Amino acid sequence: MLRVLGKGKTAKAIKALQSILKEEVCLYDEDDFTQKYDKNSNDFTIVSPGIPPNNFMVKASKNIISDCDYFCKNAPLNIWVSGTNGKTTTVQMCEKLFLSRGVEVGGNIGTPLASMDKNAKFWVLELSSFTLHYTKTASPSIYILLPISEDHISWHGSFEAYEKAKLSPLDKMKQGDTVILPSKYLSYPTSALKIPYENSDSLCEYFKIDKKKVHFPEPFLLDALLVLSLEKILFNTLFYDKINAFKLAPHRMEKLKDKLGRTWINDSKATNVCATIEALKPLKNENIYLILGGDDKGADLNPLFELLKNYKVEIFSIGTNTKKLFNMAKDFKIKCEECFLLKNALEKINQKHNTSSLAILSPAASSLDQFSSFGKRGDDFKEFVGALK
Repeated sequence: MLRVLGKGKTAKAIKALQSILKEEVCLYDEDDFTQKYDKNSNDFTIVSPGIPPNNFMVKASKNIISDCDYFCKNAPLNIWVSGTNGKTTTVQMCEKLFLSRGVEVGGNIGTPLASMDKNAKFWVLELSSFTLHYTKTASPSIYILLPISEDHISWHGSFEAYEKAKLSPLDKMKQGDTVILPSKYLSYPTSALKIPYENSDSLCEYFKIDKKKVHFPEPFLLDALLVLSLEKILFNTLFYDKINAFKLAPHRMEKLKDKLGRTWINDSKATNVCATIEALKPLKNENIYLILGGDDKGADLNPLFELLKNYKVEIFSIGTNTKKLFNMAKDFKIKCEECFLLKNALEKINQKHNTSSLAILSPAASSLDQFSSFGKRGDDFKEFVGALK
């Protein structure tokens, strides 16, 4: 028997394979775990990514593995992508660039591992720190590690534990494997070939990429260069036209114009401090109305406010950390209005915004305190902006 904790997308995909796997697949949630789960069994238990290690089901389970452990062992060439920001964009760019070359993409976005095509030539997987935390034996042939910054502290318990999860694939990689990683981790022990990068220029120098031919601004430039680096490793080619044809997904620095010609930016996918910092760096000379807030997951917000104290910015705080943001803004002598709700923030900005200013939703926090997803938060933002007069 194969047990799976959780009954979401990952779990349902595994259950659907029951006849192919030729073993019974049992799904458990918190409601039926106590009555149905055999704690004395030695069967493997796959933990769905969102369930934290302090959950009572995880604590009571034995032989815990991830879906990577179960499905990657008989898979084609495995390429993993992780880090704090840019994972989804990097994997989507891989799909665009390598679709005609036999790639299958999935993992934490799109197709669950259980549903992926084992006849594909290679897999590119977006893997979260949650999945990596539970992964015991599986490892990639190529690992693309984006920069690591503070995120999901409440889930992992500390930044050190979060960072350890992101670096854990290196512990299991072998000679002949390759990892592209931030240079700060160059000394991390692994048997894989390490290709370090300090910034986009160092990647271009190592892989002989012409940066002028890549038409993406930061922070997306780094994502594109990592994908081109992977192309150089796999095929020794550089298809600039294909990467430049990639269209960025919604909710990431998505520019909008309202009926009065004013600029609004939907950056709802900025669910942590680092993502918001990177979004704001190119905007230093703008007059900014910034919507911050949501569930900050216990992150340290000081680096963001250290940046903002040198900006022409007014903050409009929303979500469960509304008052926390207001108090921090007061300490840093930055003007802030407590709005609690996204619609309230837009209504207040609407009274001040003009064609010379810039209004941006870049929350530095998860959306799940008030929305079903960052996508729903971004969609609501766009709907509210469209209705402004």
